[in-house]
Amino acid sequence: MNPNSRISSDPPPVSGNEWAVVYAGFIIMLLCFFILLCAYSVKDRSKLVRAARSFSTAVGVFNGGQRFESGEVALPVAPDMVNIDSELAGIYSNVQEMTSDLGMENGIKVSVSEKGLILQLSDRILFEAGQADILPEARKLLEHVGTIVANHPSYSLRIEGHTDNAPIRTSRYPSNWELSTSRAVNVVRYLLDKRIIAADRLLAAGFGEHKPLFPNDTPENRSRNRRVELLFFRNEIKKVVQ
Repeated sequence: MNPNSRISSDPPPVSGNEWAVVYAGFIIMLLCFFILLCAYSVKDRSKLVRAARSFSTAVGVFNGGQRFESGEVALPVAPDMVNIDSELAGIYSNVQEMTSDLGMENGIKVSVSEKGLILQLSDRILFEAGQADILPEARKLLEHVGTIVANHPSYSLRIEGHTDNAPIRTSRYPSNWELSTSRAVNVVRYLLDKRIIAADRLLAAGFGEHKPLFPNDTPENRSRNRRVELLFFRNEIKKVVQ
């Protein structure tokens, strides 16, 4: 036997991309399992669709499974994730109806977080620049908000005042802390004076310029940061919200 013709015991070379095929198959199986799991527990189709999309976004399989990227949030909370039969969904529907009736669809932003429903108002809807006295035309809006909360006794309302980083130094408001806090407190006081909501279901907080939504680098961004946020939250998580 020719020594040069001996049978090699070395395994055949493996293609560098074969691992990707196996990995892609595993991911597809995992995705199917995830969708089936959601299908058993979620009746709302919009939730199921968002769950599947968010999973694929978080996993980030591209180009035949040859790339993997981890996502920061696998399932972000959004209005269409609210159970249509839940009390929060009722609040969301009431708020949407209110903004439509008042013609404020473009001036009020509604969103849902893990804490509850957030109603975001530009400061100019409620106050004059640099002031904390509620404008007469804003009272109807606040009364609507108060009525919505009053009709959902398992929910409370937290009012937050926010400003931009432009300094304010007046005898009444030495800093943005006083201005933002006074605005939140005045909204609470108005709801109490109208006897719409019980005091133990209201919270007020002022954050000055320290929780901006956008960098305070343009007039438009500073305008967006000057706002009042109304958080509808369940009574049992009051300690978390505080």
